[in-house]
Amino acid sequence: MARSAKAAVKAKAKKPAAKPKAAVKKPAKKRAASKARTRRAATPLAAGPAYHPGPLIVDDAILAHAVAELHKLDPDAVGHMLERAGHPPLRHGRRGFDGLVSIVVSQQVSVASADAIFGRLKAAFRELEPQAILAASDDDLKACGLSRPKMRTINALAEAIHTGALPLEQLGTMPPEEAHATLVAVHGIGPWTADIYLLFCLGHPDAWPVGDIALQEAAKLALNLKKRPDAKALHKIGERWRPWRGVAARLLWTYYRAVKAREGVKVD
Repeated sequence: MARSAKAAVKAKAKKPAAKPKAAVKKPAKKRAASKARTRRAATPLAAGPAYHPGPLIVDDAILAHAVAELHKLDPDAVGHMLERAGHPPLRHGRRGFDGLVSIVVSQQVSVASADAIFGRLKAAFRELEPQAILAASDDDLKACGLSRPKMRTINALAEAIHTGALPLEQLGTMPPEEAHATLVAVHGIGPWTADIYLLFCLGHPDAWPVGDIALQEAAKLALNLKKRPDAKALHKIGERWRPWRGVAARLLWTYYRAVKAREGVKVD
């Protein structure tokens, strides 16, 4: 029995392997297409030039240069907007911690109230700096007219700047998506605050606030679209204007105001 079993195993081991089936030849056109697909998938894309934002928009001369560069990228659409609305205004606000605090203070209150609260903050703190805020008590901040949520946000900003989690001086050299993400990582800083700071305080030339309804509507009018683009569609539209999307945003808002003014609609 043992000898018989061994013989069977031995015979099984010597059994010749089945011949592989002949490969079915593809037509020449299909083979060429298949090879082309394989080559495209296997070959890495060539690296493009490193992304660098343009100069920060801090004065009228730089803004005029940026508009000219934007015009070169898209002569038809940009030329149309410039013809209808003219050059966008500069609109440059406070930079740094001051600027961020000013934006936080202005949320959900009137301009007059925001100015009064910010004025009290400036009076209470000789230098409105992160260290001064971190050393202050809640009562000190409350006395300036700040609500509890705004106190938490301003304290979070001060802490992030103090620890280096929010490198304000580096935001202008970052791609706008990275700069935006760095800002909104701070407790209480939402997309709107980040967009306003990047565009009008820092002057980032490529910030692109895709969630802004007025900007979406402006793109619809300027580009003669059938419907207002959502954030995803506006992001795709903006790629044609990189690295000057922040300048395009300024121009689109100016165009929107001009068109609505001709229609008799008041835009704040």
